[in-house]
Amino acid sequence: MRLRKKPWVAEALKGFSDIVVQNPGEGLAGKWQDMFGNELPLHVELGTGKGRFITGMAEQQRGLINFIGIEAKEEIVYSAAQKLRELELSNVQLLVFDVNDILTIFSRGEIERLYINFCDPWPKNRHAKRRLTHIEFLKKYRILLKPGGQLWFKTDNRPLFEFSLEQFSEFGLEINGITYDLRKSGFDGNVMTEYETKFSALGQPICRCEVNF
Repeated sequence: MRLRKKPWVAEALKGFSDIVVQNPGEGLAGKWQDMFGNELPLHVELGTGKGRFITGMAEQQRGLINFIGIEAKEEIVYSAAQKLRELELSNVQLLVFDVNDILTIFSRGEIERLYINFCDPWPKNRHAKRRLTHIEFLKKYRILLKPGGQLWFKTDNRPLFEFSLEQFSEFGLEINGITYDLRKSGFDGNVMTEYETKFSALGQPICRCEVNF
């Protein structure tokens, strides 16, 4: 179902200018440590949704990691911004941005870890290049991640997971921690997204892996 456009949201987001960047430009590339005012490692979530995951991670890693959440829809970013404001988290920035243009807002090797959680599976074969784990995206991630940087990937969609594993392997990446049922994997410290909470309550297994670049 398409999210209904709310004309008031763009103006409302101006009240969160300390944590939301509505029109990020090329001038931010290489400047994220300056924006946060420290030299902590940078972790980026692609498709941050309503913010449950990134706020949970930021709470766990206060004073240790800086986080950036990228989401294209202003209405969804607004929900995430409200969560951040309530928790008074200073180690998170949210971007209203299309991830396809990610090379314009980060510099080479600026990111230590990427998170992709429950992204659109784009099930039709003709749309495969839109999947965030397609090899064309992996080429971009390799530029932006530090040597030895990681991509952490979660999905409830088994076909997408299988496709992604094939893409990672074809691109010559090392894949670790592969599981087709996260709840039974023994992985410690998992932070759930909104979708993950819903799917897990229904007994839907969650697939997960970590990829080294």
